Amino acid sequence: MQLHGNSCYGCGVTRRFAPTALMLGNLVTGCSVLAPAGMLPELASGLDVSIHAAGLLITFGAIVLCIGSPLTAWLTSRVERRILLTTTLAALALGNLASAFAPDYTTLLGIRLAMLAVGALYTPQAAGTAALIVPAERRGSTIAYIFLGWSLAAAAGLPLITLIASHYGWRAAYGEIGALGCISCLFLLMRLPGGLKGAPVDLKTWAEVGRSRIILLLLAITMLQMSGQFVVFTYMGPLLNKLTGAGPNAIGLVFALYGVCGFLGLVIATRIVDTAGPYRTSVLFTCLLLAGMTGWALGAGTLVLMAGAVAIWGLGFASTNSMQQVRLVAAAPPLASATVALNTSVLYIGQAVGSAVGGMLFAREQLHMLGFVAVGFVVLAVILVIVTQPRPPAAAKA
Repeated sequence: MQLHGNSCYGCGVTRRFAPTALMLGNLVTGCSVLAPAGMLPELASGLDVSIHAAGLLITFGAIVLCIGSPLTAWLTSRVERRILLTTTLAALALGNLASAFAPDYTTLLGIRLAMLAVGALYTPQAAGTAALIVPAERRGSTIAYIFLGWSLAAAAGLPLITLIASHYGWRAAYGEIGALGCISCLFLLMRLPGGLKGAPVDLKTWAEVGRSRIILLLLAITMLQMSGQFVVFTYMGPLLNKLTGAGPNAIGLVFALYGVCGFLGLVIATRIVDTAGPYRTSVLFTCLLLAGMTGWALGAGTLVLMAGAVAIWGLGFASTNSMQQVRLVAAAPPLASATVALNTSVLYIGQAVGSAVGGMLFAREQLHMLGFVAVGFVVLAVILVIVTQPRPPAAAKA
């Protein structure tokens, strides 16, 4: 990617706060994508559908996101970034506000799909924009910092969504996300420098991506990591209720534990990635992810064990994805606009696959099986992480 005119390096205060503005936009995006998981019982009751049907809001939304991410990256690659990102956040804000007034399930689903078709832009373009506003040596830590927004969505957003939905209804929860989206949009408009453009994405770029073995393997890792997590995550609230009898407050606390640990994990990853390197950092947090998923599978039925497993799982969930972004940018910097968009796309494919598999098992009351299926996906991800270990310089020359 390239910066036209290098204007951002003289932007002073505006540039210093730009990564924070981008991070808060990811918070809104994360809340918009994950919101149904925090209020499945309220959605099911309020819309007169099953919990499985309510969970399909996540599955269908992920399908739209996985298609929309690379498509919109291609269609909008020449658009100035501040205009592009603030417009996307405005669409997310309006979509959530409209969702608060949806009269039935079909209307809510339609609003969600339209909102996420536009929202698919934000996360990959925010990561790509980070590469335009910081020096190369700070790129990894800045991308990881911007992904703190997703951690905050889980750490603070989901517990608040669960709390608001259980006390004031799901419509109030959507209204709160919409209000947050409006604030974030204005903050980004004020802080992100103008005139930022990345390298255009064309068909030649996609062809180069398809010929790269390492990029394809990294994308497969992302899909497997997310598939494993969303087998369980989509239905985590109802699973805790059915397996342990946990109520809304206890479920909200587990979501908070998941998110807080995710936040801590990403802070640690942000601090060590520039010295330990993205590969070793990725191995560490993918193994934590596997340990947490295994703990959930083996401890299913006991709230304390499941909560402890969620804490370990949380340490890995956001860090693994941010490391995938960093590794993709490092693998082929000129292709970063395309690879970051594709990584986000396969992330959403993983969400769609995982939530669909989890939904089928949940509908068949195979509640304990969800954890073991999730572990299987993550084991495959660990194997591929090891396969993609960079070769030492001496070996590469030989």
